[in-house]
Amino acid sequence: MVAVRPAEPIARRPVVRPVTADEEPDGPPCPACGTPNLPGRRFCRRCAAPLQTREQPAPLPWWRTVWPFRRRVRSGSGRAFRRTVLVLLVVGLLFAGFLLVPAGRYLFEDVRDKLGATAEVSPARATASAQAPGHPASAAIDGLTNRYWGAPTLDSSLTCVFDKPFRLVGVVVYTGVSTKPEEFRQGARPTEADLIVTTQDGEVRKKAVTLTDKPGKQTVRTGISDVVSVRLVLRAAAGQGEGRPIAVGEVEFFKRT
Repeated sequence: MVAVRPAEPIARRPVVRPVTADEEPDGPPCPACGTPNLPGRRFCRRCAAPLQTREQPAPLPWWRTVWPFRRRVRSGSGRAFRRTVLVLLVVGLLFAGFLLVPAGRYLFEDVRDKLGATAEVSPARATASAQAPGHPASAAIDGLTNRYWGAPTLDSSLTCVFDKPFRLVGVVVYTGVSTKPEEFRQGARPTEADLIVTTQDGEVRKKAVTLTDKPGKQTVRTGISDVVSVRLVLRAAAGQGEGRPIAVGEVEFFKRT
């Protein structure tokens, strides 16, 4: 007999219950170690591995990985709303792209004009609505600045026609009777003009140009494709009087290469 101290509890001895024949394992084997287990058990009796594995959810489609569609939700909780938002977003992007295509194309071509090289294009012929004696329209495209087209009055125009359409990136104008400062102010020279450009499909572009009253070249940026003709119309001039014609020494045209 074991002496028992007063008021000290005694732990009960474990009782071994005999295993009955109907408790023989006849359930599915463990997926980890293959040991048979009784039906209804949740963990293996040998290795304690889970017997009932949770079914993995199906992977999400690609559009569900983008916010705000990446959160898994219960059936019927906003799915129709998200689909509607997605459709409206796609339609909005297509509509915006349709509106922005001309602006995007213009920006793309403008960047190419600024980064690309240029080459001079010679007109096939030049004609004038009016010209002073001894100063024909052809003098404005002969490559010489000591000869000039003389316009007798304002609103006279010089038209240059080209054999092939090209991308007109700029026009250079030399005003006055000469590029020498001591001779420049001896004649009248244009200070304002309209540049009217016609493209191959018949579209007409008009650009108002302000010319500085000093000798030397003055560059006008254009950026127009498929150009077939350019007309320069004189609107204002300095140094008029005493029958002096308005002098345009040279007009040069440049394309993108």
